[in-house]
Amino acid sequence: MKDCVEHSIAIVLAGGHGSRLLPLTQERAKPAVPFGGKYRIIDFTLSNCLHSGLRRILVLTQYKSQSLQEHLRDGWSIFNPELNEYITQVPPQMRTGNNWYSGTADAIYQNLNLLEQSNARYVVILSGDHIYRMDYAALLEFYAQHDAAVTLACMEVGLDEARGFGVLSIDEEERILSFEEKPAEPQALADNPDCALASMGIYVFNVEQLLEELRKDHSADGSSHDFGNDILPHMIEQQPVYAYRFGSHAGRVSQDRYWKDVGTLDAYYDANIALLEPIPPLNLYQRDWPIRSHQLQTPPARTVPGSDGHDGIVYNSCLSGGTVINGAVVRHSILSARVRLEHASLVEDSILFHNVTVGAGAKLKRCIVDKHIQIPAGETIGYDLERDRQRFTVTDNGVVVIGKHYKFD
Repeated sequence: MKDCVEHSIAIVLAGGHGSRLLPLTQERAKPAVPFGGKYRIIDFTLSNCLHSGLRRILVLTQYKSQSLQEHLRDGWSIFNPELNEYITQVPPQMRTGNNWYSGTADAIYQNLNLLEQSNARYVVILSGDHIYRMDYAALLEFYAQHDAAVTLACMEVGLDEARGFGVLSIDEEERILSFEEKPAEPQALADNPDCALASMGIYVFNVEQLLEELRKDHSADGSSHDFGNDILPHMIEQQPVYAYRFGSHAGRVSQDRYWKDVGTLDAYYDANIALLEPIPPLNLYQRDWPIRSHQLQTPPARTVPGSDGHDGIVYNSCLSGGTVINGAVVRHSILSARVRLEHASLVEDSILFHNVTVGAGAKLKRCIVDKHIQIPAGETIGYDLERDRQRFTVTDNGVVVIGKHYKFD
C-alpha cells in the first residue's frame, strides 16, 4: 500500500460552476464555498489526500477561481517541493487548443504534460466539491490487489437519488459489468432492491493507461470528453474495471460512511445543519483525521451581557473564533468567524458566514447569510417568505439565502 501511495499523484477537479448554489457561487467556485463554520468544501478532499499520504496534488481550477486560489495559498502551502511534495493550481493553459475545460476527461487531457512530467505510476482523480472523509490509501491498495485497469469508488443510494449519478452493476468479484450515466431507470441491487450502486466520481488509473485512453477519446467523433459518459463505458467493455465500495475498506479513517454532494442550496443547508445533531453523521472529531483549513487569527468566541444586563444565550450551535453574542440568542445555528449578534437579536436554524453583523432586535430564521452582510436593527428574515422572495433567494424548502453584496435600504 505504501508503495502505491508513494508512486501516485492526485488530480482534484475544482473548476465547477456551481450554478445551483447561486448566489453563494456568484463570486466563487463551488469548492471554495464555506462549510461548517470554518472550512471550505475543497478542504475535505485535500484533507483526505493529506492523511492518505498523497503529497503531489494538482488542483484544476477554472470558474471564478480567485477565492479558491487565495484559500489554497493561505491554508494549503504546507508541502515541501524539495521533497517532491506540492499542491499546484492549474487553470486552463490552452496547451491543446483555444478552449476552456469542456468535460472531466478534457480537463485532464489538457494537462497530460503534467502527468507525464510527474513520473507517477498511478493517478487518483477526485472532485473538489463533495463532503466526506476517505482513506485513499485503502482505495489504492484495493486497486493494486485486483490488478485493475481502473477502480471506481462507489456507494449504495436510493433508486430515486441514483438518477443523478453514474450507476453500475458488478459481479461477485466486484468487477463492473455495466455503467450508465444518470439513467432514467437505475438498475437495482440484487440483494437490496431499493438501492442502486452509484459512482462517487473517484477513480484510480494507471498513468500510462489513462494517457492512452484520453488520447483516444480526444480524437473520437461525438465524444463529450467525460469520464462517465465516454471513458468508463468504453473501458468496461474491454478491460478489467473494479468497484471499490465506500467504507468497506476504511483504512485509518473511522467508518462514518458519510458522503454528500452539496450541489443545491437545500442540500448544502441540510449538510451544514446536520453537524448540529447530537451524533453528527459526519465525524469531524477523529483526532488523527482532522479537516485542515485556513484559520483566521481571532480571539475566542464569547457571550456578552446586553444593555439590559441579560447574557447572550447559545443553544446547540457551532461558534467560530471572534464571534460575539452581545445579549442575543442563538439556537441551532452555525456562526463563522467574527460574527456579531447585537442586543436582543435572535438567530435560529441559520448559517452565518464570516463577518456578518446582526443588528439589535433583528430576527433570522432558516437563513444562509454570506460574508460581510450587515443585518439592520429590527429586521426580520425567514418569517414572511413571500416578502423575502421579493428581496432574496428562497429555496424550495423555504431557506432564505442572502448574497454577498446585498445592501439593505
